[in-house]
Amino acid sequence: MSSHHRFFLDWDQWLYPGPRRVFSAEEMARAGSQPWPTGIDHYAYVNLILLLAIYGSHSAGWTWPLVLGLGWATLAVARWLWRQPTRKRLNVACYAVLSLIFVMAMGLARSGWREQVLDGMPMLLAILTAVLSGWWILTLYRVEQIEARLRELAEQEAALKLSTRLAAAQIQPHFMFNTLASLQHWVDTGDARAAPLLRDFTAYLRATLPMFERELQPLADEIEMVRRYLAIMQARLGARLAFNIDVPADLDVELPPGLVLTLVENAIAHGIEPQLRGGHLDIAAREEAGRLVLTISDDGPGLAAGWAEGVGLSNTRRRLAAAFPHATLTLADAHPGCIATLTL
Repeated sequence: MSSHHRFFLDWDQWLYPGPRRVFSAEEMARAGSQPWPTGIDHYAYVNLILLLAIYGSHSAGWTWPLVLGLGWATLAVARWLWRQPTRKRLNVACYAVLSLIFVMAMGLARSGWREQVLDGMPMLLAILTAVLSGWWILTLYRVEQIEARLRELAEQEAALKLSTRLAAAQIQPHFMFNTLASLQHWVDTGDARAAPLLRDFTAYLRATLPMFERELQPLADEIEMVRRYLAIMQARLGARLAFNIDVPADLDVELPPGLVLTLVENAIAHGIEPQLRGGHLDIAAREEAGRLVLTISDDGPGLAAGWAEGVGLSNTRRRLAAAFPHATLTLADAHPGCIATLTL
């Protein structure tokens, strides 16, 4: 930026001060919901009362209500700036007050109060400077506060997106490599299971690709991805894996992508595969009093004594909490097996 341009920008701030940032209605609704700090009211009124008690004991009876009324008006303008901290509002308030003071001073001077106006001018200018500076500082602080909140929300969204990608990446590699190894073996040996497995694997990849771009995805899409995953696992495990999915198609719910898939993969890895006979997996969802209750249960050995959550389950909890702070995810013994319950 040239020095000539900086000069005009500086003078622009002298004549028309305030932040240049203007927030949209969406940004204010998203990040500007902080309530007015009532501590400012208490601080202002306590100081006004103390000043009146010290210096206003010999003043006219109307001094107290006048000063307190002006204090209330000053705070009302401050709240107005708090709700929408724009440069335009700040300057409207400042120039309106300056104009009002000028008109009142001229009127009093022409009415025979010239000496009183001149005597009180230094004090009036000091009070006026304090009030206008307070509005200016409040507006700048408020803009900084909203910008900081917008940055925080943007960072949270970026972290959630990264977490989704990491979770998806964690699900994919070993499953994909094992599936490709099985597919290659069946192709080499001319096994009839190769073609159905290839179709299911292709459909699974088609269903999982949107995971990398979405923050949330419909439950129906998640269940379709799970269904393809289970078809592939059933092709690999054969009769050792049986499953049932009971999720109504009309459940209008969105979840972090891959969340249910992670729980299903966890159930197979710890509940089905360790058993020589395999096992049965049930996935069910229902709506109860406006809440989604989704369960994933297996008939495996259940939770081991002293078990601890792994990386996959910890990531699932973190992503769920980021998207739905009041959601819950519990794991419990089902006698036999284990049941994971997701409520949101």
